Amino acid sequence: MELIAFLGEDKANWGQVTALLNRGEWEKVVIVKNKKAENYPAKNCEIIEINSDKMIMELKKEIMEKIKNKISGLEVALSIASGTGKEHIALISALLSLPVGIKLVVYTKDGIEFGN
Repeated sequence: MELIAFLGEDKANWGQVTALLNRGEWEKVVIVKNKKAENYPAKNCEIIEINSDKMIMELKKEIMEKIKNKISGLEVALSIASGTGKEHIALISALLSLPVGIKLVVYTKDGIEFGN
């Protein structure tokens, strides 16, 4: 399964994404990142920068345009532990409009867990 993770300016929450990257077995990893956020030191992943200052529908359109050729499966694991509600709504809406199914994923003390 492919992992799509959002990275916002809230660097304190990046550990969640790092844990998923380091402990998961992903076919592909795509990081969608607010352009104002610091650089993320990730290996073996694609990073897409977006302008979170845009209105939500413009942001959704930007994400769709930048991510549509990066996803090959019918469903992705999605991490939204970082970022704002506006960024999350735009990302989820963009993925569902492609269309691709989403399965929310988090890293817990018990390991990687998927929402149903």
